Amino acid sequence: MQEAKRSGGAPAAGGGTDAGTEKPRRRQARGERRIAQLLDAAANVFCTTGYTAASTNSIAREAGVSPGTLYQFFPNKEAIAIELGDQLLRRWRETYGQAFLPVHTSLPLAELLDAVLDPLIEFNQANPAFAVLMQGSDIPGHARLQHEKLNTGLVERTEEILAGYLPDAPPAEVARTANTIFAIFKAGLGLILTHEGAERDAYTKELKTVLHRYLSPLVGEAGC
Repeated sequence: MQEAKRSGGAPAAGGGTDAGTEKPRRRQARGERRIAQLLDAAANVFCTTGYTAASTNSIAREAGVSPGTLYQFFPNKEAIAIELGDQLLRRWRETYGQAFLPVHTSLPLAELLDAVLDPLIEFNQANPAFAVLMQGSDIPGHARLQHEKLNTGLVERTEEILAGYLPDAPPAEVARTANTIFAIFKAGLGLILTHEGAERDAYTKELKTVLHRYLSPLVGEAGC
């Protein structure tokens, strides 16, 4: 009987351990979903009102939770902006990598522009809070500095691609062309993001046309 009791008690002990580990996992999963919900709400509020005018109350309201729930995960608006900015920067780095794959350098100019520009434009369309957090002078944390470094890297990668098309061009000329391309891209992206639907598509086409006409005489047959 004693042996039976011992064998009967073992599953209960084992079941308790499984349940004990499962509960923290469920709590962690719920916490991660709540954080994602709050960050999505913050992105919407920052885009609607701007960072300065946004408040934790407005973010909680957008998320459909109480301010007390928000404070369980973030102490203030600044902490939310920093976390959101870091997440967006990670996604931007991934997009940057997709846009500047080495295989793209062998493409004709029109196809190269599609391969490089489309992922960058699509990212900014899908993440409008990115521009708000990366360009605002009052944004906390290091997000803007990291964004500036990424932009510098984008220009440098453009220089590398241009150098492949223009092997005899002086480095200063290549750098000047890369900076001009980046300036055109930023201006065109601003127009694209302020329009919707067919007009947005039309401005995307215009940006590619401008860059193609600018680069075509420079790269010659190599980019046609």
